[in-house]
Amino acid sequence: MLLDTASLYFRAFYGVPDRSGPGETPRNAVTGLVDMMATLVETHRPSGVVACWDDDWRPAFRVEAIPTYKAHRVAGSVHEGAPGGAAEEVPEALSVQVPVIVELLAAIGVPRIGHAGFEADDVIGTLTTRAIQAGRPVLVVTGDRDLFQLVDDAAGVRVLYTARGGVRGGDVADERFLRDTYGVDGGAGYADLALLRGDPSDGLPGVKGIGEKTAVRLLEQYGSVAALQEALAAGEAPAGALGRKLAESGDYLDRARPVVLVARDIPLEGPVDGGVPEHVADPAALARLVESHRLTGVPRLLTALGIRP
Repeated sequence: MLLDTASLYFRAFYGVPDRSGPGETPRNAVTGLVDMMATLVETHRPSGVVACWDDDWRPAFRVEAIPTYKAHRVAGSVHEGAPGGAAEEVPEALSVQVPVIVELLAAIGVPRIGHAGFEADDVIGTLTTRAIQAGRPVLVVTGDRDLFQLVDDAAGVRVLYTARGGVRGGDVADERFLRDTYGVDGGAGYADLALLRGDPSDGLPGVKGIGEKTAVRLLEQYGSVAALQEALAAGEAPAGALGRKLAESGDYLDRARPVVLVARDIPLEGPVDGGVPEHVADPAALARLVESHRLTGVPRLLTALGIRP
């Protein structure tokens, strides 16, 4: 089970009431994440869990390709490691909880994996590729549709999409789900759809004038964006206004491809099997965190994981 961790703790922050008292650090994102993880493990019984991390929420290589990428989320403050010194707009009540989440995962022993210059999506893409090569099925947990591109029935890769229904009632995306919902064939088809359609939530404009229905129609006709580009290069563009829109898009599809596609081969250090440790990694640190932040849901998570304190 590969967790898009920030997706989950943002959801927890906005969905769980904060019951911290005066002078206490807010804890709704932490407690909500703990509850989500416990529910996920109880429901799906994975052989291992990895908390995938955004070491860089807006990588330079994506911004260089499409300058509008996530530009609307840039805050006025500056933090180290963001492209151009740009920081993501994050409420202070959430930002103070992120270090607690980091400490908590380390104390329990749940692997937290990120890589400089890449997003959690890229970590998930790389670990999914490694799992496929090892013949291991994968469940990706995220509220981000971008990761639908990893869906692969033959390889046993599914995505639990939490944006609708949360971790308890979210859609489990497989190839049939993608066909029924978006009219595309598999994860590769969804990636091609995203290239053509764009995604305003990420600042990706798409091909001007081409929405989801038109994009699906083009993919049905040509099979893939690559085949469409070959047809355009051969002077076999669709007739009329649609052909003109594609011609006027210039090199957008080439520039957008590395922005839309998750990386599959980033150099993560060492093997990551996602196994669950038999014991809590740091009992003293965990006890301190549970007491100081009143994390009453931690015992349930430990029980779900089968970890002894």
